[in-house]
Amino acid sequence: MTIELGVIADDITGACDVAAGVSAAGLDVEVRLGAPRTGEQLVASCVIVALKSRTAPVADAVVESVAAARALRDAGARRLYQKYCSTFDSTDAGNIGPVADALLDQLASATISVGTPATPAVGRTMHRGHLFVGDRLLSESSLAMHPLTPMRDPDLVRVLARQTPRGVGSVPIEVVHAGAAAIRSRVSELRATHVRHVLLDAIEDADLDAAATALLDEDDVLLGGAAGLSVALARRLAGGREHVVAPPPSGRGLVLSGSGSERTRAQVAAHRGPVRTIRVDELAGDFEGVIASALGFIETEAGRGIPLITATAEPAEVARAQERWGRARAAALVEEALARIAMEAVRGHGVRRILVAGGETSGAVTAALGMSALRVRRVVAPGVAWMTATDEAGRDLDLCLKSGNFGGEALFGEAWEETP
Repeated sequence: MTIELGVIADDITGACDVAAGVSAAGLDVEVRLGAPRTGEQLVASCVIVALKSRTAPVADAVVESVAAARALRDAGARRLYQKYCSTFDSTDAGNIGPVADALLDQLASATISVGTPATPAVGRTMHRGHLFVGDRLLSESSLAMHPLTPMRDPDLVRVLARQTPRGVGSVPIEVVHAGAAAIRSRVSELRATHVRHVLLDAIEDADLDAAATALLDEDDVLLGGAAGLSVALARRLAGGREHVVAPPPSGRGLVLSGSGSERTRAQVAAHRGPVRTIRVDELAGDFEGVIASALGFIETEAGRGIPLITATAEPAEVARAQERWGRARAAALVEEALARIAMEAVRGHGVRRILVAGGETSGAVTAALGMSALRVRRVVAPGVAWMTATDEAGRDLDLCLKSGNFGGEALFGEAWEETP
């Protein structure tokens, strides 16, 4: 099978976001956790390599992304797509710009990167190069207070220009509305002025469809953006095929929440099942005791509904924990604890279905379970899907790995409702 689209994703929930949309569009898709090994057989129309590079040191992000690109090219991928967050999560040092530069250098045929973070289905739109979250500028949204990548400048042309020495330009909305030929013409004009990175305005799915039509068969373009554009590309590649929904594996369910996002805080508050909160101070003082208590909670409370183990906290509490223990240690304690709970719950407590909130937490959980590949089973909401996987002991699992900002407030309950 030809790999029509090879995606390099900067975190696992971003990879699952793309997988959900691409699968719903009709393409067969597989998420690989880390770059495939040399010579490894890949048999999906869309292969997504999930890295943990969004907040990694720039040099590490570049090395990992280039390795993923080489593996996908060696496996025969016809197109490469640099996937980043729909809120452009990054710092002035990167990693979006440096990775795009490295991928352009790696791909002899590509002379320019073209993409957009716009994903209207989840309220992310671009206008005049400015990113909106719902009806608010990025800088006025909760992302301005992100603990790792605070996004305080909504002008993404300006943001990207601080990350790369190469020229950055944009395609305004009126050109996008003029259609595919107009988009191609504007990209060519920008290339002629030595622009090497182009961001597209888009305020609705029709804009992404026009961009996909313009870019699908442009061999000299490195594609990029959030899930929105990748799904528009998949709609053209799939040709009307539909995804078949399989039943879930039998076994207990569990929700693990490590994200501190505004949406996840609302989802935790709305959860109607039993809840056990774990805190950084507790973990720092008695890590093993907290793990044992959480596992006991899963065992005794499962009969009252899907149990939730959460480290999600209000921004002020997160800031206090970071001040006391250091940002890196506070984050590591939460990730290690939730990953350990997932591993022990699967091994000894019959858990086979886990919903995980937060990109860093999802990466830690899948690593602890020894996952190497995921496939979409059922799409729950835009950017959110149940994925089938097999752990290192050969157990079939159902994982829903969601970005902190995705899903409705009732997601922690509604995600378990299987539709015919």
